[in-house]
Amino acid sequence: MLSTRGIRQADEGAVTVEAAIALASIVTVVVLCIGGVLAVSMQVRCVDAAREAARLVARGDRESAVATARRIAPQDASISVEIVDGFAVAVVSAESTLLPLVDISSEAVAAVESGVEEG
Repeated sequence: MLSTRGIRQADEGAVTVEAAIALASIVTVVVLCIGGVLAVSMQVRCVDAAREAARLVARGDRESAVATARRIAPQDASISVEIVDGFAVAVVSAESTLLPLVDISSEAVAAVESGVEEG
């Protein structure tokens, strides 16, 4: 027959293990939430950068468009601008550091003003 003392000794480490698992779960959820907030922030910056780049290219200021987009976009973002069929197209893409599987990009299109040449 087991005494009460024997049962207590068998259960001594259970609370420690449960607390460690709970703590690890909480840390994981917090990191994922922070990563989500950062990804949304990066998405907003990509949208703003693409919009400004498309607007400036549509006005004929390609050099200023890329420089402005680089200032607005997240660090190490890729920026491409071109004129296609009378429309200025700007694409800004970036990688999230905390959520590497999430693609963050934005595309903006603006009608090219008269007198602006393709190329």
